[in-house]
Amino acid sequence: MPNVMKPEEVRKKFGPLFCKRYVTLVDEKNGVAQILEDCIARGPIEWDIVNRKRTGGVITDIKAMGTSMIMDVEIGERELRFGPASAKYGAQGLKSLTVEGNRVKSRWVGLAGASVGIGACIPQAPDVIETIYPDDFKIGGAHRAEVEIITPKMIRVILGLDDTDTPSEGATWVVTMKMSKECPYGEFIEHKIIQLNPEAPNKTTNCCSTAISFAVKEEDKEKLIEYAKEFFTKESVSDDTVMTVYEGLRIPKELEDWSWKAKSILYTEKEAEDIAERNGVKTYGLKKGTKGIIGAVAAIGCFDMGLRSAGLPEDFD
Repeated sequence: MPNVMKPEEVRKKFGPLFCKRYVTLVDEKNGVAQILEDCIARGPIEWDIVNRKRTGGVITDIKAMGTSMIMDVEIGERELRFGPASAKYGAQGLKSLTVEGNRVKSRWVGLAGASVGIGACIPQAPDVIETIYPDDFKIGGAHRAEVEIITPKMIRVILGLDDTDTPSEGATWVVTMKMSKECPYGEFIEHKIIQLNPEAPNKTTNCCSTAISFAVKEEDKEKLIEYAKEFFTKESVSDDTVMTVYEGLRIPKELEDWSWKAKSILYTEKEAEDIAERNGVKTYGLKKGTKGIIGAVAAIGCFDMGLRSAGLPEDFD
């Protein structure tokens, strides 16, 4: 009979460990997911990344960000490739990730010392609902451990924003940072400042738009959007503020290309409206005018570009 334990029960059994966050974002339309995992130190993150890449499974890519990691995952199941190194060094891998209603089940396998991470550390994360252990579960030593970690199904929502300020006051990146701290819906993930064409005639000073992303339950998505609209309307000192919204883990290629070009050419508002409509981006004019739509749409398209989002094409020649 499998043993089901909640995070506080795992903590009581094994003692307090080190996982601070374990969030699963799902994009069922594209058949992919993303796992956000935080530790209290960099070393375990680096070791886990190397071992999880070695074993394969459903993980397609992993990136380290300080004491955090971002795992790109395919929804489904794949065999793990522990290989001969596992006998000496131990190993760890994600065998499957499935969506069951409003829950996500990730099945982890760990060998030797690596079994502690998936069997005792991650299951203590505050985002975990429960962990399912087999009857013969043991960790550490030469043991092989396999567990199923259950988390809430979350989706990624990106909010783009532009034209909240004037030449004399305000800053769009500050408004979005304030909102991300105060928002009661979802969990704040990332904040990006998007550098756009400095030759734009309607810019304030730097010609930057901004975007922020949240992990949110589907039932709270509209609450998040409405809160953001009200917050940005109140905080904006411009009459041309526009907010954009995109849901998912994959930015369409057409939108990315268009947004990258927005750093060097000048688009019209109509062109921004058209590209948004074709690529599933919702646009909201929050006040009288809509001059901010170009930057707000481009903020969505540039969101996953890393350092390129903050620069101009000549910075990367």
